[in-house]
Amino acid sequence: MKCIFLARMSRPAKFLVIRFSSIGDIVLTTPVLRAIQEQMEGDSEIHFLTKKAYAPLVESNPRVSKVYSIEKATAEVMDELNEEQYDYVIDLHRNIRSRMVKRSLKMIDFTFKKYNKEKWLLVNFGVNKMPDKHIVDRYLDTLNAFKVKADDKGLEFYIPPGEEINIQEVFPDLQGAFHAIAIGAAHIGKRMEEDFIAQLCEGSELPVIIIGGPSDVEIGQSLEGQFPGKVFNAAGKLSVNGSASVIAQATKVVAGDTGMMHIAAAMNRPIISVWGCTTPDFGMYPYKPAAGSVIIEPEGLNKRPCSKLGDRCKYGKEERCITRIDPARIISHLTRQ
Repeated sequence: MKCIFLARMSRPAKFLVIRFSSIGDIVLTTPVLRAIQEQMEGDSEIHFLTKKAYAPLVESNPRVSKVYSIEKATAEVMDELNEEQYDYVIDLHRNIRSRMVKRSLKMIDFTFKKYNKEKWLLVNFGVNKMPDKHIVDRYLDTLNAFKVKADDKGLEFYIPPGEEINIQEVFPDLQGAFHAIAIGAAHIGKRMEEDFIAQLCEGSELPVIIIGGPSDVEIGQSLEGQFPGKVFNAAGKLSVNGSASVIAQATKVVAGDTGMMHIAAAMNRPIISVWGCTTPDFGMYPYKPAAGSVIIEPEGLNKRPCSKLGDRCKYGKEERCITRIDPARIISHLTRQ
């Protein structure tokens, strides 16, 4: 076991936190940032290293003093990072890139455990050796040497000024409460089909705003056309921060195992999380979500999980795990007070 001696600082300690991607994973780091700022003796300065595409998720966080970002390689910022003279590196990604950063900086580092072997066993043999511990709490374990404890405050998400969405301005025909359905997903095993989403829209007693990225525009427009005056398409129209603003105002949020699910948890909105080829057993279910949140998984599919990322389904391309969920199960929660 590595023995680490933490130096007593005559100045605030300077931390570099590393998480390169993606939306949900970066949102899940926010309790670590809060713990460093609120539980350390004296003030601490926090810098964050990520990919350029995800920098906006961190730049508005008041707990972070400086954000470094890369397009492809850590060499793009290594000279600047070396000039910073960090005291500690908190590696919440644990990959080749983060290893290169730590090797170059030569500072005391703390790295979270990914449990890749355990995930492989669960995916390939159905043997569950994963710890019964959320990934946020595993992230927080990297701070054990600092006597930091998990608090009960959940996730955080900060929308920068100017990116808050006025629903009535964007959708003048939408008056009052609404549900949000996040239809985007990077991997096919997490993606709800259009017909499935249409049934949710039809069954909802409230208007629905569809949230998604540029690749979801066509489905969003189709749903809006099917339910004029009830479904409003925001897919491809808003930034991540804008989508987060819509989620913050929704009565309930339906989302797959995606970044929007974690943003909904950060916004303290009731979440109906819909799971397909992945599983909450990986430890990335909604963290301390609002009351009324629920996890919906397919029933009777003993081959799950199909893959670690949701990019492969053991049940085929057409009849994926997520298609085996009865929409009525979700609608019952949408309509429940």
